[in-house]
Amino acid sequence: MTAQKREENLQKTPISISVLKPTDIANRHIQSLLDLQDGSIPSLRVLPFSGRNFSLVLNIRGVGVLGDSNQPARDAGVGVYIDGVYLGRPQGLNGALYDLESIEVLKGPQGTLFGRNTEGGALNIVSKKPSGKFGLSVTAGAGNYGSYETEAHLDLPEWHNFSVKVDGLITSRDGTVRNTMPAQSDFNGYYRRGIRTQLKWQPTPDVTALYAYDNIYDSSTVGYEQRLTVGTAFVPTAALQPNRTDQVAFGIPLQPSIGKQNGHMLTVTWQAKPHLTIKSISSYRELSQSQYDGGGMAGGNYVTTAAPNGLSQHDNVSDRYSLANFQQYQYSQELQAIGDIGRVKFVVGGLAYHEHVRDQAQAFNTGYFNSAGQWIVELPGTNNLMNTNGQTGVTNVVDPLNPYVGVDRASIAKTTSYGIFGQATWNPALLEDRLHLTGGLRWTDDKKSGTLLLTNNFAPVNSNGTFAPISFKAEWKRVDPMVNLAVDLARDIQAYGKWSTGYKSGGANSRSLNYRAFDPESISIFEVGLKSEFFDHHARFNIAGYTGIYKNQQVDFSVPYFCYSGSGAVIACPGAAVTTRTTTNTYNTPQNGRVSGIETELTLAPIRGLTVGGSYTYAYVRVGAAVDPFCEPLATGGCAVDPTPRPQQPVNTPKHSASGQIDYETPFYGMTLRGHFDGAWDSGYYGSSTPNAVGVLNPRSQPGAVFNTRISLGDIELAGSGAKMTLSFWVRNLFNEQHVVNRTYSTGTGYYGYFNDPRTFGGQVNIRF
Repeated sequence: MTAQKREENLQKTPISISVLKPTDIANRHIQSLLDLQDGSIPSLRVLPFSGRNFSLVLNIRGVGVLGDSNQPARDAGVGVYIDGVYLGRPQGLNGALYDLESIEVLKGPQGTLFGRNTEGGALNIVSKKPSGKFGLSVTAGAGNYGSYETEAHLDLPEWHNFSVKVDGLITSRDGTVRNTMPAQSDFNGYYRRGIRTQLKWQPTPDVTALYAYDNIYDSSTVGYEQRLTVGTAFVPTAALQPNRTDQVAFGIPLQPSIGKQNGHMLTVTWQAKPHLTIKSISSYRELSQSQYDGGGMAGGNYVTTAAPNGLSQHDNVSDRYSLANFQQYQYSQELQAIGDIGRVKFVVGGLAYHEHVRDQAQAFNTGYFNSAGQWIVELPGTNNLMNTNGQTGVTNVVDPLNPYVGVDRASIAKTTSYGIFGQATWNPALLEDRLHLTGGLRWTDDKKSGTLLLTNNFAPVNSNGTFAPISFKAEWKRVDPMVNLAVDLARDIQAYGKWSTGYKSGGANSRSLNYRAFDPESISIFEVGLKSEFFDHHARFNIAGYTGIYKNQQVDFSVPYFCYSGSGAVIACPGAAVTTRTTTNTYNTPQNGRVSGIETELTLAPIRGLTVGGSYTYAYVRVGAAVDPFCEPLATGGCAVDPTPRPQQPVNTPKHSASGQIDYETPFYGMTLRGHFDGAWDSGYYGSSTPNAVGVLNPRSQPGAVFNTRISLGDIELAGSGAKMTLSFWVRNLFNEQHVVNRTYSTGTGYYGYFNDPRTFGGQVNIRF
């Protein structure tokens, strides 16, 4: 476990942390981070953003994302790291996972050692390294919904101080919701492939250089946003009992969204002294992601009756096909010094990080039903690369996916960040070395800049009232401290108290009209915990409680209506008005919020071969209230700002959540029989932070429990080959439970939402040399 930048025992690390080991990953059939959305780690919530499976929203302890973190100049509050390298964008997080050593969930904040954008915590993914010994593992499998998988891991013997490891995989599944339009993709399907190569060179016993390259291709279709009610009347969550559909209401054009990413990493470790290690981590990564989203507002799910050859309507406009193109590259350099001086263990270091992001989006409302009652998209017949309102002179930064449709939104953003950190643990000769005092500090300098080129089919309106690109430039500096006091009450019992802070970077909203900058949000948490093992290590019980202040939370407010004056300036519209769809600004809440909670884990090994475990999390999040700054139009003409602070809602945070698992292993005629069963439940959560204008209409997801299982027969000797085979059968969502995981409300159409995945199952054959 590497939560403190060094190898440590989980039970001796005085922070709240959950770890998935290789056996846990295999038993739950976790192929990507999206598979963690079943809640197997209660304090971690993983959801696709707006049904887009290629872009993930992560929350830990209810902290992470309150708005749209998919934009170039906005960040998430949970940091994702692979082998010490920070991944800057939520796009691409659903890529394939290679041969893993562990997935560590570090509860936040983690601002001292991990830095920016870890106010909620960090997800630390550790891959297996070259061993210098020959090993080969090959897996093949197939399942329902046309799924199949192949996976190979090759470890080569050391040669002249060089070791090589190669990992490759392919996973695929057809959609789970059928699209009735011929020659179009189904919803919620995927195809992923990836390869990772690692080269380790150890020229001397004290120096190791590890180079890694990975290349990932992800082709996935969006989830289906199903209409849940007919009409707009309020429906309590408990009374909402829809059925998950396996076929769309009307066939629509849909194609996969394509994600491509690759990365280089070089880690050099030098054992400079017996008690001093110097480490360098250098990385460069590239990411491109297209978006073809017909699953939500263009899904036909808003329409109750077909009108052959007629327009499909919702909210008084025809439904839409949402396209986007996103490109990013990043590079970083981190230096660490890890060592011991007498009774003090320390780690100090510095990080430089740079990111460049550009995007554009198209969302065209030109749908109609053909004579067969199928939903199709009619494309304009002229090539208009700029936008439908004739605002020329703006060069697109990313090629539009459809050259015959105007560009709705386009922007560029750059980030440069520097950080210096240090942490030390002192073990005084008191109480027989049972006292451990840790202090840490991190200084960060964040610089961001960007240019908004288009918003809602127009060039934005600058301060002079004219249509022109708008730029922003901002810089923020922070210091994040941490103090931790741990006491070994007995050999296997440790109590600790911790105070730490963290933050999420500021930025700008690319959906806004003025591209105004907003400030970082921050959190300060007190945590107390107990880690214990007893009954001769046959039982383990860990508990942590925390409470803290959540400041300057970044929340979104939509611009309801605007008109344009003769000079092009934006003015409020009296009476009937032109809507600027999806236009939002991000503001920091003036009132502080609060987070509090309890996390418990219990593991029992009562008899040989049997392990039983369970965990429970209670999470309370209060988001600070904020006044909607936008001018609401009045029926009598003019407009007015409502001065009443509006309470905000925590996002993707169930108040109660729990999980459990049972594992059993026994010899069976010279082989090994293994069985696994796990389940997870949560009490439901909000999918949007900003209340609807009506207030009471803001919905929650439904409570639900999902169970998974796996049975395997392993250690099957393959005569004469020296290889062993494992046969396994797995099921996710064993009882085919269905509940809405993200529910929202739209004025004029009612309730709609995304369901959890249906039951999936399959078999695997693994041969290991």
